Amino acid sequence: MEQETMLKEILKALEIHSNHMHTKMQEMENRLETKMEELENRLETKMKEMENRLEAKMQEVENRLEAKMQKMGNQLRTEMRQMVENLEEKMNERFNRLETKVDSLRIELSETQETVDFLSSKTLQHERKIRELYRQQ
Repeated sequence: MEQETMLKEILKALEIHSNHMHTKMQEMENRLETKMEELENRLETKMKEMENRLEAKMQEVENRLEAKMQKMGNQLRTEMRQMVENLEEKMNERFNRLETKVDSLRIELSETQETVDFLSSKTLQHERKIRELYRQQ
């Protein structure tokens, strides 16, 4: 019987040791889960921070690009206005020259018409005289 009692005591000791090991392993598992959750939370926090920083940077870049585009648009408008003004100036200058030429041609045409009128009247006078002289003969 002594052997049986010793065996029971050994089995009981093993069971107590097994329970103790099981408890220790459960505690380790709980600590590990807690640590992993903490790490996961820290990682999520870091990722959110990085995402926020990235969004802020992207907004900053977008704002700078928008400002540059606005500036370029303004420059283009200014250059286009200047080009239109220069073109209008040149066209006005050429129109003025054309008007001067047309005016001078009008004057010349008017003088030519007066000369033609004068010569026509003189021609008529001469023809009348010639007829008169012809009749007199």
